[in-house]
Amino acid sequence: MNKEATTSYPINDLARKRWSPRAFLDKPVEPEKLISMLEAARWSASGGNEQPWRFIVGMNGDETWRKIYETLDEGNRIWNGNVPVLILAIGNTISSFNGNMSLYYGYDTGQAVAQLSLEAMNQGLHVHQMGGFSVEKVRTLFEIPGEFQPLTVIAAGYLGDPDSLPENLKKRELLERKRKPLEEIVFSGKFGKPVKFNVGES
Repeated sequence: MNKEATTSYPINDLARKRWSPRAFLDKPVEPEKLISMLEAARWSASGGNEQPWRFIVGMNGDETWRKIYETLDEGNRIWNGNVPVLILAIGNTISSFNGNMSLYYGYDTGQAVAQLSLEAMNQGLHVHQMGGFSVEKVRTLFEIPGEFQPLTVIAAGYLGDPDSLPENLKKRELLERKRKPLEEIVFSGKFGKPVKFNVGES
């Protein structure tokens, strides 16, 4: 299924083709592809090179996958039953420099997941990030220390058929991708004042 973004300006192919499906094939992900995704996350930028991200990886059929799946809310369980890989992304909330609360752990962990997502596309895979899971359950099931904050669960695998989804989710799967125009998100001078680029002028 082609859901490439209709961009206003040229961007790289991986970013243009990246989207978050709910229909995944019941097909295992090759370990080398999964490792490349995690390696891309490892080399993401981070403030002071603290690298606050941690990942717990489950493959469909193993105990880790089952425990991550158990923590998903009902709306996400519906379409995750045959997803081959579930990854829990966690951030270290404490700065290694001074022992205080890190201001950037969430930002940096998000960057790492973004790099993972683009590498998934490079490997012929897709991912879908989810906030709908129980933080308390994952803390208990995986014995996560208090200074580490579970942030998202990531479904990963090969793109599947929308017809495999319940009708309401199938409709969402087939919707055209949309984004706010740059004028609503990029400012200059003051907040809310759209920046004006002189595109094409030398």
